[in-house]
Amino acid sequence: MIPLPNNAEIFPDGESVARAAADRLVSLCAESKQERIAICLSGGSTPKRLYTLLGGPDYVGALPWDRLHWFFGDDRFVPWTDEASNMHMARAAFGDAPIPDGHLHGIPTDGTLESAASAYAETLKGFYGADSLDPARPLFDLVLLGLGEDGHTASLFPGKPAVDERESWVAAVPEAGLTPFVPRVTLTFPALASSRQLLVLVTGAGKREPLTRIAGGEDLPARHISSTGTLTWLLDRAAADFG
Repeated sequence: MIPLPNNAEIFPDGESVARAAADRLVSLCAESKQERIAICLSGGSTPKRLYTLLGGPDYVGALPWDRLHWFFGDDRFVPWTDEASNMHMARAAFGDAPIPDGHLHGIPTDGTLESAASAYAETLKGFYGADSLDPARPLFDLVLLGLGEDGHTASLFPGKPAVDERESWVAAVPEAGLTPFVPRVTLTFPALASSRQLLVLVTGAGKREPLTRIAGGEDLPARHISSTGTLTWLLDRAAADFG
């Protein structure tokens, strides 16, 4: 077995990881006394399965959809109708889930890349009600992240300037670090860290290498994932090389 983060939990497979994340969201909502609950979504196959579960019969009735607001940790700078778009994926995966109008906050894809990043930052600040983040008042109740085979998370790629951004909440990424090499918009580490809970969903044997490199101290972007609240890595056995 590869070395794992101290705050890692191991599950049999990707389906179990997705269900564990769904259960945590249900518990979070049940415990929250806030009028609005903010969730930051991730792209990827395991999050996609999570969203399908949330909109399906096992979970749809357990969530206070009228209180939930959904944001995106990153997206490709393509139309929302494009299959490469995380917004497109989330809409399709949620299916007939009763998401109220205006509660699914997609990253803009019109104008320039920089104007889209700026506009999304203003959306977040408007929702938050301030221009600076207060560690005692997180922006998000739950952030979902994944891990790329190159060690990236969200669209924070190795060697790209957005990794080092510590002032802006949202950054433009003119060129992604892997295919498809299309521009992206991403939340930065400070914005992602402003969370009551942060879950990193990691599944599949292809994730063993970046996990091993992170455990070995290599300065990959995902090594800098943090939360003002609790941070938990949810791994399946294939990713953890746990046999």
